[in-house]
Amino acid sequence: MERSLRAARVATYAYFVLCGTLMGTWVVHIPAIEERVGISHAVLGGLLVVLGLGAFVGMQVAGPLTDRLGARIVVPAGGILCGAALVLPGLARDPWTLAGALLLFGFCNGCLDVSMNAHAVHVEKAYGRPVMSGFHATFSVGGVLASLVGAGVASAGLNPAAGMAAMGAAGIVIALAAARALLPAAPAVQSPGSAEETETSPAVKRPGTTGRVWLLAVLALMVMLCEGAANDWSALHLKDVLGAPASTAAFAYGTFAAAMTIGRLLADRFVARFGSMAILRYGAAAAAVGITLVALGPWMWAAFTGWALFGLGLSGCVPQLFSAAGHADPSAAGANVSRVAGLGYVGMLAGPAVIGWLTHLVALNHAFVLLTLLCAATAVGARVLRPGSDRTQQSEMAASSH
Repeated sequence: MERSLRAARVATYAYFVLCGTLMGTWVVHIPAIEERVGISHAVLGGLLVVLGLGAFVGMQVAGPLTDRLGARIVVPAGGILCGAALVLPGLARDPWTLAGALLLFGFCNGCLDVSMNAHAVHVEKAYGRPVMSGFHATFSVGGVLASLVGAGVASAGLNPAAGMAAMGAAGIVIALAAARALLPAAPAVQSPGSAEETETSPAVKRPGTTGRVWLLAVLALMVMLCEGAANDWSALHLKDVLGAPASTAAFAYGTFAAAMTIGRLLADRFVARFGSMAILRYGAAAAAVGITLVALGPWMWAAFTGWALFGLGLSGCVPQLFSAAGHADPSAAGANVSRVAGLGYVGMLAGPAVIGWLTHLVALNHAFVLLTLLCAATAVGARVLRPGSDRTQQSEMAASSH
């Protein structure tokens, strides 16, 4: 069992890297596809909403399917479909075909995203210690891999469709190869004082689970709205507010992303020692300090320090929320993760738009004060992960075993 569990963990890493790589491949080819189809930035912004809509629907479909059919079926299927759909945006000739391609690609990506996160919850449950943040770190690694491959495709002068087709085909192979190592079903749920209850009804639902999951979803929306804002506005902040050249401004997002990746690589150890509530509370508080430094600091070093602290603080938040949703009711882990991930994804898409709207009223750096408030609210809301929840009990058991 121990060997098969390690294999399942490695396979889950593979799917997270795959998801990050496939989505990153689309992102790095956006400029070339935009030019080929002949659309403006405004039209592209609308098409990205279509991509997000497809992803949201895919998440809501895949969550319950994962609970019903098992991750061993739904996760590989999502990977195969996502790999096959990746080439479609590269083949689009006009805005309408691109919209259809992005809707389908977003749907497939949403299916893969939620199903692999649901399986990650089962792997974490079987391990009996926090491992979720490490999975999310490898998603970021996939994005880096996509950027390197995309740069190679561009420098070679290849058609975007060719590069996307090659990455999609490689993704299908990886999805098939990793499928056998996945866990066949969710592990049995055994918690102190509940053995008798589990024997009589393996799918017992705890009181208040639904409300707790939706509270987790609201927190995910706030955290991922902050992430989305950083993705699209960090470089522009340095360029437009602090007057940095474009080459320097680009490092703002790089600083944020690198800090987030490092934080996720380290977060599981801190969760095991201090608990998930502490990671969410103090991480969000640190992020609030970081983005406040960005909003109010007049110096370049303050901006880079602030973006790094913002990324480091946010790094452990989303994995804890996804994990808590999955552990709230293991028999419905997929459905619960789909609720949290779906609402979080809405926040990710809304973040850039909300900040953009605020810039009509205040300066860009002052608009970031909204992110400070959202991080502060998340820190207060971290009590949803207070000791006594499944996720926190698991962390405490892991801490006591070291």
